[in-house]
Amino acid sequence: MMHRLLSYAPIAYALTASAVFLDSLRFKFTNAPETQVIFGRLDAWAASFGAGGVFSQTGVFSQYVIGSAELVASALLLASLVPALKRLRVIGALVAVAVMSGAVTFHLFTPLGIDPNNDGGGLFAMAVVVWLSSIAMLVAGRGVLIELAGAIARVLVPERRGAPHLTDGPMPTPARS
Repeated sequence: MMHRLLSYAPIAYALTASAVFLDSLRFKFTNAPETQVIFGRLDAWAASFGAGGVFSQTGVFSQYVIGSAELVASALLLASLVPALKRLRVIGALVAVAVMSGAVTFHLFTPLGIDPNNDGGGLFAMAVVVWLSSIAMLVAGRGVLIELAGAIARVLVPERRGAPHLTDGPMPTPARS
């Protein structure tokens, strides 16, 4: 019974994380007052040490950039519900961890705080839930993550011809001088 219940966990994760991300897009993409408060405080904080504009509407970490990353994560997570595309869940979780690591960090370690919009910390709580569940999905999908890292490494670091391979047997012993 427990095994059957656990088999639904990835689906529940994908739906929950996607719902949180997609719900936040209506605030980020419409420049809602709540979003202006959050990103305005972050930009003022960044400006205090010479990095003003980083969180502004045209900044590298603007609400539109963060919202776009959330949209990509949601698309990957929802696409992973198709059995043939289930490996996309790990990539979506990776994007989600990146976005939510930033969210949790900025809520905890900047003047933003955990309740910037007087919602009782609901926004922060949802960020933590998505962050922790995304980490859990990465741990559960670590095999896929390792395969993906290996495939990327093979593309970026091509094999040298004539170089010994790990599967060719023992490595030659170095010559002594």
